[in-house]
Amino acid sequence: MNKIITASLMVSLPLLILAKNPKVYETAVLECPAYNNLKHTANSNDIQLEMGKKYRVLQRNKGQVLTLIEGQRVAQRWVKEVCLSDGKKKVTAPSIPVKSTSKSTSKQNLLAISWQNAFCQTHQYKKECKSMNANSFGAFEFVLHGLWPQPRNNAYCNVSKKQVGMDKNKQWYSLDKLDLTSSTRTKLSQLMPGYASNLHRHEWIKHGTCYGTSANDYYVDAMNLLTQVNESKVQQYFKENVGRMVNLKEIRKQFDQEFGIGAGEHVTMNCRKGLVTELWLHLGNGSSELKELFKSGERAKSRCYKGQVDAVGF
Repeated sequence: MNKIITASLMVSLPLLILAKNPKVYETAVLECPAYNNLKHTANSNDIQLEMGKKYRVLQRNKGQVLTLIEGQRVAQRWVKEVCLSDGKKKVTAPSIPVKSTSKSTSKQNLLAISWQNAFCQTHQYKKECKSMNANSFGAFEFVLHGLWPQPRNNAYCNVSKKQVGMDKNKQWYSLDKLDLTSSTRTKLSQLMPGYASNLHRHEWIKHGTCYGTSANDYYVDAMNLLTQVNESKVQQYFKENVGRMVNLKEIRKQFDQEFGIGAGEHVTMNCRKGLVTELWLHLGNGSSELKELFKSGERAKSRCYKGQVDAVGF
């Protein structure tokens, strides 16, 4: 009889402890990978914490926190303690030192802007594509892919071998966090949907480090140029032709009308599976206005001359 009572108490004791302990939630203050195990050797579905979202804390162990990621098959995940905050302590996000090999911005740059609907057709597994809908930014606008100093081999300026290796292996979530203002970060997360997959870290490490400015200024410049396209007849032309075939000749005509005669000669187009995926704008430097930048840009040969403007949805 005593054995039965003792066994019963042993089984119920953990339940009593859990019942007395209230649920503890902490807010993510960094975009950190959430691993399946304490040793950080696996991360099913490449899950990351979302900044500003609250997560339940289950356990702590030597600077690591076991938290609950709802909706995942492997729901219990280990993250670094610095990634979460209970609101009682101030957490300062790490920043990367800005190292530039030049005192001024690069002389020639390529602005790559994507038609997100077409990108998502072949990247449906991407986080930013899973949540894409008709109300999302990018459903009818161009989104930022990157701003690339030219020539193309002008990359990874003053970047450590470790960072280059992680970037080339697409371990973008492990790259150093960028030193961006809150307003730049908020705007960038909208204009660059790939931000959800840490595209912004990859673009800075590979291309931005050769631009000649801080990471914040680099993205402010890139977003300014993108916005000029999205507020022009070019964006309106694409929006009006969703589901239809368009050709580069007509697209260049739209650029000429909006940014001056000859601007279109500096625009090339990329396609995939018959869909227009990107426009590449070949630009000079010395101004923040596309109209001026086109004047000294390169005239490049296009990879595609005709394609369909894809609509949102798979």
